Amino acid sequence: MTEMTDNTVNDSGEKQKPRIATAALCSCFGCHMSFLDIDERILQLVELVEFDRSPITDIKQVGPCDIGLIEGGVANAENVEVLRDFRRHCKILVAVGACAVNGGVPAMRNQFELKECLEEAYINGIGVENPQIPDDPEIPLLLDKVHPVHEVVKIDYFLPGCPPSADTLWTFLNEILAGEEITFPYSLIHYD
Repeated sequence: MTEMTDNTVNDSGEKQKPRIATAALCSCFGCHMSFLDIDERILQLVELVEFDRSPITDIKQVGPCDIGLIEGGVANAENVEVLRDFRRHCKILVAVGACAVNGGVPAMRNQFELKECLEEAYINGIGVENPQIPDDPEIPLLLDKVHPVHEVVKIDYFLPGCPPSADTLWTFLNEILAGEEITFPYSLIHYD
């Protein structure tokens, strides 16, 4: 891997590493788990990049980044805000996994009215005690439908899979950081 930055230097005159940020919207966090499944290769990655917002740093706000990896569909008002903030702060934004690419499992609710979904979960569901639909202002407002991320912001790359494998993520990061064309062997993109 080689650095993808434009030879920007920091205050001490050292070449800056590319910055990577990640976020999960409406998802199971499986794509992040795949990212962490690059296992010991993460040590190689840490030598080449700086992590901004990610499960590795626990930083809550995204700063200026070269690459943003976003997983999950857009299901509520907070998801929209996080996604738009990532687009503003990331030079390259990557939709990671089926939920980000096409809505995935969360979008299965799109065939029903939002009211029906809420009633099934909070009023009529099996084992529901004290049935009531939450109305706490701290809970982000649900959107009528779950959207893939490209319906809300411009996306530069799409990595399908549920989740994409650690090797797929590793290959993608290696090639983009090296400034190479993104290519995957068939073994990384077939879904039998």
